[in-house]
Amino acid sequence: GFPAEAGRYHLVVALICPWACRTLMARRLKRIENLIGVTVVEPELSAQGWRFSPGTDDAISRGRTYLHELYSQADPRYTGRSTVPVLWDRKTGTIVNNESADILRMLNSAFDALAPASIDLYPPDLRADIDALNDFIYPRLNNGVYRAGFATAQLAYDEAFAEVFATLDGLERRIGASGFLFGDRLTEADIRLFVTLVRFDAAYHGLFKCNLRRIADYPRLSAYLDRVLDVPGVRETVSIDHIKRGYYSIKALNPSGIVP
Repeated sequence: GFPAEAGRYHLVVALICPWACRTLMARRLKRIENLIGVTVVEPELSAQGWRFSPGTDDAISRGRTYLHELYSQADPRYTGRSTVPVLWDRKTGTIVNNESADILRMLNSAFDALAPASIDLYPPDLRADIDALNDFIYPRLNNGVYRAGFATAQLAYDEAFAEVFATLDGLERRIGASGFLFGDRLTEADIRLFVTLVRFDAAYHGLFKCNLRRIADYPRLSAYLDRVLDVPGVRETVSIDHIKRGYYSIKALNPSGIVP
């Protein structure tokens, strides 16, 4: 029910959010910016959730203040959280998907007939290996930093903390002096790792108490981070300003609201 069409779909993202930026990176790497529009919400979470920037006048934010208004339009009975990313169908006025892993896969292949693929982020010969690596990294690192940062018991924090740095140590040993996680091919596994690494020193190291080491203290991971940043289109998906303002606006972790 959702065929690929130019101009029909729109992404709503927050530049603070690693999950949302997975999809933003895929859109740039697949060179489908002219097919799918983007709206970026404000970095700070308000009392009503993600807020569209005042003065923004695009296909999504026009006449709306908060992201939850999109969710209510898609389903007036919805009472859950209004999260990013959102892949919105302008034609039917509904949400196609709000799970970043799903959207990442959709953007990798669904529009290939309209924009010939210059890169395959999920190549058939690597899919089993990519899935296995994703399944390993996600709970221990991608979500591990959140498990540490939002832990309310010392034991839970200690366990998450240990897994975060055991995973980083393992990745430091895995990554070579050049290339990506699977040799010279950039894949979705790199996207999923990169969005955590690029936020680590600016937010997770201090605010989330993941302070044993910085990414800057890992020579190979630092070089890897630079390599991914240098891939055309990637750097434009990163805003350290939004990352800092967004994370340090979380009242439960930083009640003073001071941004370092």
